Amino acid sequence: MLRNCLGRLSIMLFAALIAPPALAAALPPGVTAALAAAGIPVSAVGIVVQEIGREQPRLAVNARQPMNPASVMKLLTTWSALETLGPAYTWKTEALAARLPRDGVLDGDLHLRGSGDPKLTFEQFWLLLRQLRARGVREIRGDLVLDRGLFAAVDEGVPFDDKPLRPYNVAPDALLLNFKSVTLTLIPDSAQQRVQVLPEPEPDNLEIVNAIKLGNNGCGEWKDALKPELDRTGSGWRLVLGGSYTAACGEKRWNLGVLPHDQYVLGVFRQLWLELGGELRGNVRNASTPTDAFSLAAIESPTLGEVVRDINKYSNNVMARQLFLALASDRPATSEGASAAVKIWLASRGFDFPELVLDNGAGLSRRERISPAHLAQLLAAAQASPLQPEFVASLPLTAVDGTMKKRLNGDGIAGHGHIKTGTLEGVKTLAGYVQDNRGREVIVVFFVNHPNAQQAETAQDALLKWVYSGP
Repeated sequence: MLRNCLGRLSIMLFAALIAPPALAAALPPGVTAALAAAGIPVSAVGIVVQEIGREQPRLAVNARQPMNPASVMKLLTTWSALETLGPAYTWKTEALAARLPRDGVLDGDLHLRGSGDPKLTFEQFWLLLRQLRARGVREIRGDLVLDRGLFAAVDEGVPFDDKPLRPYNVAPDALLLNFKSVTLTLIPDSAQQRVQVLPEPEPDNLEIVNAIKLGNNGCGEWKDALKPELDRTGSGWRLVLGGSYTAACGEKRWNLGVLPHDQYVLGVFRQLWLELGGELRGNVRNASTPTDAFSLAAIESPTLGEVVRDINKYSNNVMARQLFLALASDRPATSEGASAAVKIWLASRGFDFPELVLDNGAGLSRRERISPAHLAQLLAAAQASPLQPEFVASLPLTAVDGTMKKRLNGDGIAGHGHIKTGTLEGVKTLAGYVQDNRGREVIVVFFVNHPNAQQAETAQDALLKWVYSGP
């Protein structure tokens, strides 16, 4: 019965959104002026403002136009996951062996079986290995065998852009460890005229060469002045850190996605295993886990409700891609299988989104498309669902946290909007909910697809403030 109610609510909303343009209010003057100043024509934007419980939208501009949503597509991925998997869903990573250890020695291989955990962090991995040591395992005489077969292989050498080491370019993997990233803490030392670099983790097979020069300019887009290069060496890998870092930036953290997945797991395993007093004699290889293997240790992920919060608050692309593949019914899981599963779920809820194009579920794509009207329809259904608290709480809160932390500070709307943002070159989007100054819940969707899209933030903020002020 609840699904039927949600379906009727969504149909009513969509019917209102496809009404003649005369039924929708004109763009607020502040939004019109900001778009004109940015050189963005109205034809390049898609907007829906819809008060919950009302049949007619307060504002609808190009609502049916298929547009690139950028990271706002994560709303569809996370909402479908909450509905299909449930907020208490978890992932398990196991360490197994074909034979039991004796006198601290595992005379054979150690198998690590991945389940697609989106948040197997460095700290969680340490706890897994600590379990092994607590069981008395000290020496592993075979190889470290990685069972990554749950997901189909993804070409790690094809980044989204020309910055292959940026964390958003990390490909999904059934045994994703620590987002395949190294966190570099940069500490300027003016007295020594150098930049100290503290890495965590420190993969055993990665040499880090610090060639960063200390600069004296303003901080600004400080990452753009740094030049990392990753190369293969005879015995492992070398990460050369070049470019400059200004003292005005103070201490900052710089995340880089390094090494192929299997080499990263090997390097971090060796680092931690040595620190725990263990020894690994073999190398790393990929293979399925024997069906009769014994489980020696296991670690469980945070719940999906917590994972969704990380994905939406901080727009974590690799976590979103992991979650998207968790929805797939095919094995090994593929993006095509995940896309088909999401569309089947939409149809089961009475949604018909013919323009929808799903690529990786994270919005890090030039292909993905959805219309503002259909995204608003989805948000209306989510608002009426019993899972609404988990979903809405995962969205960045205006002027408080996540990707909205530095926006709309000092305005009345601060703390009154749960808004997901999205950014690609030529794309600037937002969508979510605003509680206006009269306590009414309002759905807001604002897409910009235009070469000047990066200048659209002022217009988007103007719309949010207009919504908050109410008619």
